[in-house]
Amino acid sequence: MLAALETRLAELPVRVSVALPGGQRIGPAQGDVHITLRSPAALLALAQGQIGSLGAAVVEGWVDLEGSMRNVMAAATSLLQADPVRGNASWWSQAMARARSMALHTLERDAQQVQFHYDLSDDFYALWLDPLRVYSCAYYRLPEMTLEQAQQAKLDHICRKLDLHPQERFLDVGCGWGGLIVWAAQHYGVKAKGVTLSRNQYEFVLKQVQTLGLSGQVQVELCDYRQMVDAPYDKLASVGMFEHVGHANLPGYFQAVKRLLHPGGLALIHGITAGGTHNKELGAGIGEFIERYIFPGGELVHVSAALHDMANAGLEMVDTENLRPHYARTLWAWSDALEAQLTQAQAILSAQTDAERSGRALRAYRLYLAGCAMGFEQGWMGLHQMLSTNPSGDLDAQGLRGAQSDYPFQREYMYSKG
Repeated sequence: MLAALETRLAELPVRVSVALPGGQRIGPAQGDVHITLRSPAALLALAQGQIGSLGAAVVEGWVDLEGSMRNVMAAATSLLQADPVRGNASWWSQAMARARSMALHTLERDAQQVQFHYDLSDDFYALWLDPLRVYSCAYYRLPEMTLEQAQQAKLDHICRKLDLHPQERFLDVGCGWGGLIVWAAQHYGVKAKGVTLSRNQYEFVLKQVQTLGLSGQVQVELCDYRQMVDAPYDKLASVGMFEHVGHANLPGYFQAVKRLLHPGGLALIHGITAGGTHNKELGAGIGEFIERYIFPGGELVHVSAALHDMANAGLEMVDTENLRPHYARTLWAWSDALEAQLTQAQAILSAQTDAERSGRALRAYRLYLAGCAMGFEQGWMGLHQMLSTNPSGDLDAQGLRGAQSDYPFQREYMYSKG
């Protein structure tokens, strides 16, 4: 096994040296990446290309990594021995995945799972997110844009696609730290409402709304979208949220979108999609790593499956855009920002909990941000914006005969303003 591993290391695009549990070293004396293994299980994971399992060993302190995250991920990609998006299409595996999805996504468990991730520490997220704390794929409309500019461009891209107008009622399902509802209120004059399951995010948005003098224009609620009984909204967005819904609950999610959307209104669903048509998570231990340390209950589906459930709910897809490389660049920006402030990040997390747990959290997030950047570059995941309408049934109401919605059935309006 060691001879085969040493051969693999020699073929990697970066120099990797490895210190084995017994003290032996393999690879070059001076590597771009240095790995110290403290358990035979970690050695086996490295030899088999189980990079998710190796990442878990890093988080738990059984493996030490030295080197830049970009070099680490370059090595990790080349260590893989199988396609991580290859899924199992058998009826049994699909049935088991559905049963698991249903069990994972009750009202109570969804709240716990969201709070596990998003309530880690607002100060920690503020270290590496943009000033508006937009925690989703940015839109690099121009190559020279900074992260902050690209996030503002993304917010505006969404607002333009939705064709927002003053005084329209706008709902953001899963509003995060409120960047979109605040942007839409300030720049498009809508009456915006956001809902979240994160207590930290809810309290942050409340303060932001008061500080910015938007109390009469922007609302936020701490609630589950399934429990909303609001009158229909003119426009609706859900950004970086449907990944938490669960495959089994997607039909109900899109039915709720339709119920909350006025006839003829527009809804934009922005979220991570699976790169494969049958895989419910990434292979090589990557999916298990994300489930355990980052997003418990998170599930990805291929865009075709999302559009299938959207159509079955009675929504008409009118525009779909894949922003996958934009998310790779976004994640590298987050990763670089975190890597530049590791000491401060450790101090923030240590103030929340004990040193052991804070150390695990920081190691997990370092691998998660860089690993996801790599995954989007490789095409293991996609990032789709799916624009849909709730057809009104009125063939003569707006624009082209049969449009049955506010959508003009051309893209010029998205780019011609301002």
